[in-house]
Amino acid sequence: MVVLVRRCDMATWQVQEAKTRLSEMIEMARVEGPQTITRHGVARVVLLSVEDYQALVAHKPDFKSYLLGGPKVEDFTIEREPDTGRDIAL
Repeated sequence: MVVLVRRCDMATWQVQEAKTRLSEMIEMARVEGPQTITRHGVARVVLLSVEDYQALVAHKPDFKSYLLGGPKVEDFTIEREPDTGRDIAL
């Protein structure tokens, strides 16, 4: 697992502040780590540096690798009960 957050407390920005200080926010994302943007007090977006984003998506396997990476079933055997069922009268 890749840890991307360089510090536990991400900086939080309101949308209006983020719009007016975008250049500063970009630099902080590059130097200090992810920056959170909120709207009406609710976190809506996280701004990542390119390096953090690339590290995040680099470890995503393709569909075939995902399926082949599951548990191995070479020795998968099912034991069947010898019971043939119950007798019924027709």
